[in-house]
Amino acid sequence: MSDVPKSHPRYLSLTLRDAIVNGVEQGITSIHGLIAHGRGEAYDYLIGEKTQPFAKEAIRAAAAMLCSAKHPVISVNGNVAALAPNDLIELGQVLKAPLEVNIFHTESGREQKIREHLIKHGASKVLMPTTEVKLSYIDSNRKYVHPDGIYKADVVFVPLEDGDRCEALRKMDKDVVTVDLNPMSRTAKQASVTIVDNVVRALPLLCKEIKTFSDNPAAQETLAAYSNEAVLQEALQHISRCANG
Repeated sequence: MSDVPKSHPRYLSLTLRDAIVNGVEQGITSIHGLIAHGRGEAYDYLIGEKTQPFAKEAIRAAAAMLCSAKHPVISVNGNVAALAPNDLIELGQVLKAPLEVNIFHTESGREQKIREHLIKHGASKVLMPTTEVKLSYIDSNRKYVHPDGIYKADVVFVPLEDGDRCEALRKMDKDVVTVDLNPMSRTAKQASVTIVDNVVRALPLLCKEIKTFSDNPAAQETLAAYSNEAVLQEALQHISRCANG
């Protein structure tokens, strides 16, 4: 990590940049992930680098959806593995859901490096993509999944998702919960629940919210009242207000 002092006004943002760069150096994050992170950082500025009310509403719905799932699965790519490995592991523990590595760029054995990184941080089991089964409606490497993981899942948590696979998962009648700072992305629009927030802020709140659902009727009531389209519109309106001063 760099020697940025905690008093620096951009301390947190620069620390996250360092985490992504460190991920690239470890072979966990693709170099393309640097571009994706920078794009997300720009949107984080526009939402004030805070978890806004529209994100909290989506986090509540996401918790309800994940708690109601029969077979939830947490999909992990290189960026989120570098940014929030401990929070991913905690989410898996509170949901009793497996983590599964799924990435677009597989150069230099990145899949295995991500798995080892998660285990180093305390994950007991990490599923890996196989050629035994594959997702429909997608041609990239992300179609390869584990038969007892994403392929079997009814709800997939896919932070920092790519739009093609999100669309494929929805066509396969799976619900998708995502964290995406860009409310205009294909993923944000196609997901069942989109949390427009920074993943490092959203994950701890999601874990906390999941623990509040003690019964399924409460979760179903929350989901019935939720509109992902309305939440995305709130996010866009907030960004517009900030952009216009």
